[in-house]
Amino acid sequence: MFEHRSKPLLSPGRFAARQLRFLFVAAVMVVFSLALGVAGYMGLAGMGFVDALYNASMILGGMGPVDTLTSDAAKLFASAYALYSGIALLGTMAVILAPLVHRMLHALHLSDEEPD
Repeated sequence: MFEHRSKPLLSPGRFAARQLRFLFVAAVMVVFSLALGVAGYMGLAGMGFVDALYNASMILGGMGPVDTLTSDAAKLFASAYALYSGIALLGTMAVILAPLVHRMLHALHLSDEEPD
């Protein structure tokens, strides 16, 4: 997936295309996570779509829950979803940053090579 250290650095255009692919994967991860939260809040907390979307977005974004939950099932879902959201955030950021970090390390490695 990434070029070997013995290969030259990707051109800016090819790197931009790679970064866009990784951003698309990250966006899919966010949409999936948001859909999971909306479904849980609608099914277990009995919220409407907008309220469920609002709560799921706030938890996924790290802000915390908005509405008070009354049932135990909804509270258990919210706690599991909050833990999942923290892990999903780390995974999404890793997907976004992987090409950038690889390119930086590859460029630093190339500058340390001795001429033939």
